[in-house]
Parts: sequence; C-alpha cells; structure tokens
Amino acid sequence: MKRKWIVLTSLLLTLPVAVSGTVTAQQVNGVTSENVTYSSNGQVIQPSAPAVNLDGSLYMPVRALSEAMGKYVDWDEFRNSVSLTDKPVLTGKYELKAANLAEGIKMGVGSSLTHLPGDPDNVFYTTADRGPNGQPTINGKTVRTFPMPDYTPTIYKIEVSKGEINILDKFPLKLAGTDPVSGKVTITGLPNIKGRDEEPYDAKGEKVLAYDPYGLDIEGLAYNPKDDSFWISDEYGPSIVHVKRDGTIIERIVPKGWASQASAPLVPSRETLPEVYNKLRQNRGAEAVGITPDGKYMFMAMQNALRNPDKAMDNSRQVRIIKFDLATLNPVAEFVYVLEDAKQFKDLVQGDIVISDMVVVNENTLLIDERDKFSGDKVQLKRIYAIDLSTATNVIGKYDSATAAGKTLEQMTIADLKANNILPTTKRTVLDAVAFKFPYEKIEGVSLINGDTLAITNDNDFGIDSTTPENGTLLWTFKLPYTIK
Repeated sequence: MKRKWIVLTSLLLTLPVAVSGTVTAQQVNGVTSENVTYSSNGQVIQPSAPAVNLDGSLYMPVRALSEAMGKYVDWDEFRNSVSLTDKPVLTGKYELKAANLAEGIKMGVGSSLTHLPGDPDNVFYTTADRGPNGQPTINGKTVRTFPMPDYTPTIYKIEVSKGEINILDKFPLKLAGTDPVSGKVTITGLPNIKGRDEEPYDAKGEKVLAYDPYGLDIEGLAYNPKDDSFWISDEYGPSIVHVKRDGTIIERIVPKGWASQASAPLVPSRETLPEVYNKLRQNRGAEAVGITPDGKYMFMAMQNALRNPDKAMDNSRQVRIIKFDLATLNPVAEFVYVLEDAKQFKDLVQGDIVISDMVVVNENTLLIDERDKFSGDKVQLKRIYAIDLSTATNVIGKYDSATAAGKTLEQMTIADLKANNILPTTKRTVLDAVAFKFPYEKIEGVSLINGDTLAITNDNDFGIDSTTPENGTLLWTFKLPYTIK
C-alpha cells in the first residue's frame, strides 16, 4: 500500500562517497515506492523503510539506506543536519587473567584507558576505581561496604598481546607524607566527607569505617606531555587530581567550598571548579578527563546530570563538560552534552544512561563513551561518539541557578535549550559496541591510537557478586576506516 511521506530533500538515493559527512535538510511531500529492490556490491540489502517517489525521482530515507550499506547515521535536531560514518572493524580481543586479590575478589583494571605518545601501540595506562565495594542490605538498610579498606587506588601500565591483558607495572597513589587513615604514604579509596559522601562500612556492614580526606574514587586518566604527569578524574569530589608518573599526588581541583569540609594539608586544593558541582549525585561525579595533545587544555565530564536544584534532576539529559586552561587551572568554558533519550529504549531509566570516559583529540574534537546499565542480552546502549565543540554554546556560569533563564541547565528540556539559543555538542557515532556483542556492562575505558585505532575496556567491579570463573575484564580493539585528528 502506497503511503504519503514527508521526507528530507537532501536524502537522495545516491549518497556521498565520503566515509563521513553532514547534510542539511528541508521537508517535501512524496509517495512510497515499496516494490523497489536494492543491492550493494552485488549483495541484496533490505532497507528498514521504503523509498519515496517525488515527481519521478526516487528518494530513500537516509537512515534506512545508510544503515543497510554499513554506515552509522546521526541526526542533529539543533542544527538540522545528518552525519554518516562508516563502521569500524573488530581487530583484537584480549582478556585479563590476573590472580584474585582475595577470596571472592578479582583483580580489577579498566575504569580508564589512555595511550601515551611514543609508546608501542599495544601499551596503555589504566586504573581501577576506589577498590572492592558492595551494597548489601543489613537490618533493612542498604549500606556501602569496603571488604578491603586498605586497598590503594593505583595506576597500571598494561600490554595487550596474544589474546591477553598483561600488567607490566603499577603505581599506587601516594602522598608526600602519611595518610591519617592508612598510616602509610599510600592513600585509600574511602570517601572524604562525613554527611556528604556515602557512609563506609566494613565487609559485614556492621562497623563504620573512617573517612579519608585523601581517598579517591579514580575513574578517568589523562596524560600531559608538557610535564610528563597524569590527571585523574575522581567521583567523590567531584575533583580532578594531578599526579606524578610515580603516583605521588601533587594537587587537586575541587569545587568552591570543598576545602572547608575536609582537612587535607598534604595536597593543595584548588577551588576552581564552579560551586554548582557540589550538587552531584552520590557516586556519579567526575567520570572522564582528557588533555589536548599540546598540553594546553584539559576537559572533564560528569557521569550524570547534577542535582541542580534537586534530586528530581537525576533524569535530566543535560551533562556538563568543562574546559580548563592547564597553565592557570581555571575553567574557560563549559558545554552541554545531551544524553540519549531513554524513551527510545526498553525498560531503561534516563538516570541510568551515563558518560564513562573521554578522549581529547584536539581542542574541538572529543570522543565520548555513553552507555546504559545493562549487559548481555539486555544491553541497548554502548556507543562511542565523536563530538564537536566548535559550534557548541559556552554556558559557563550562565545557568547554574534558576535566575538566569527561569530554569537551571539541568531543568531545561530540549525545547528550553532551543528557546535559549543553547547549542549542545554535536554527536557522531564512531562505535556501537552493542552490534559487536561486547558482553559486559561497564565500558569505562576508551583510547585512540594513531587516529584510526580505537580501544575499549571495561571495569569488572572486582568481580563482586560475579558467579563466573573468568576475571571479567576485556580489552577490544577496532580499526576505523578513516582517521580522527
């Protein structure tokens, strides 16, 4: 049965040859032609929607034809543009087979991933997070337990070869002095501030542990070639921590007002994050960090929307990406990243769509890891996007309170963003890991090598509650049919 359609005039059957591109759109009316057959390189393809006949010319919805021909398709409703990108090829699978840390607790890496310039292509640096932790219900109350409270957050140097992830070296995070909780130079992964952070309990969930003002829940990892140091994003602060190559903590960027709540004299606290960042959702803080190859700028992304003004914002789609001048450690810009709409997926709550890592390619191009909370057969969203900041609106300091536009940034709908002329970052799919059946939930490490090889890895959460003998940490590599630079 022929149907009348409204289609985009730019979406002609013959598509551009370029591996990626953007087209703009206008609306016209047409009638579907449902009996047309299609092939690509001699192979029959079946588009998800029929072509449209417009005055004798055949048009095909760009998503239907492009997906059938092996391209990702992304629509930007703010700019009325469509981006087409060729899909990558899976080139390597590697598995961690390290010994357990303790009975029932597996070795963990994979909460970040970065490749240093000059290193072999198969060598990376990564981290685990704050250490093994659980959430049992004790006497009707759900508590956060730390079965290894003396665990030290650590940077690991790894190599992938012959199907395995091998740990080459490790750099436990430490102070130029003694941590008051560990009693050693090394820090713990325990929370910082009583009354603000989660209350830490022992393995049985019976005894409250001490808070550690130097404790870190380390997530993202970035390298600065200018001074041969690392920067780590921390979920607790939220903060960004400057670290020497040997693991010694130098300084910590925190939100305004943080230092008055914690005594940490061994690590200077630079209160250059805007005060609004104090309104984070617990355990959803600074998730990703990256530095431009010239060492001039640093970017940090939150995992979720801030609770600004309140908890109702847990289902906001707006996540903040902030840009720092590394010479001064002051923020110079802030951009809006719009998470995917949970309504397009099955049984997925908006607040369970998160950012998990980033790669800074240059000052305007970032790779962003966006994912859902599912694994196995239930997984729906595990994508790496290339985003462009060049046309995005700098919103720093403008929508932190409702007085600026009647709503905070987090309260705004898509219509509100448009009404206030706020352009979020663009998004172009580089990898859809769902199609490759990546089995685990937490893809939390992403790295780009030579501009055309993408590596992803997952955080196994130390195998807490795992019922399989495998470690549960994988690193996969993909070859891109183009170069990102």
